[in-house]
Amino acid sequence: MWVPIWNRFSLWSEPMRIRRSFAMAALAVTAAAAAFVLTAGPASATPAVSADPTRVDSELEAIARSYIDALVTHDASAVPFAPDATRVEAGLKTGFNGPQLRWDLDHGPQYRVIQGIRELELSEENGVVSARFLLDAGFAGAKLMTVEIAETFEITDGSIRTIVAHITPKFGA
Repeated sequence: MWVPIWNRFSLWSEPMRIRRSFAMAALAVTAAAAAFVLTAGPASATPAVSADPTRVDSELEAIARSYIDALVTHDASAVPFAPDATRVEAGLKTGFNGPQLRWDLDHGPQYRVIQGIRELELSEENGVVSARFLLDAGFAGAKLMTVEIAETFEITDGSIRTIVAHITPKFGA
């Protein structure tokens, strides 16, 4: 049966009606999940667990650890960001200044799904702190996935200036 071209792509055609239904359902699920994540608060407020709990952090490592702990606690008040601090994740700039990074740690929905950090290893060389750890993410008490994160922190004058993060999914961790 021949159907005029304008009817094939009409907002009221059968295929478009089905697409609209799926889109509305997806939007509803996304909105419900976002509302849950925003209101649920942190799943855990315990600091990051080191791979070697007997090791004492250097001064710069302690600064980097304050950021890593804030990922879980959603309290960035102890994190010393430089006013012009930046963060790059997977090659994309995700942090543009210190106040924005602090606000994101305190309120950002992208951090609300973090359930815990474990196997944290820190090292320092020439004013740069390297951190490697496993991050568990999920919501409503259910762990959805674990990622391995390698971050480098450039710290000058006691403030974090640059964070570069590389994230790798860890299956079965």
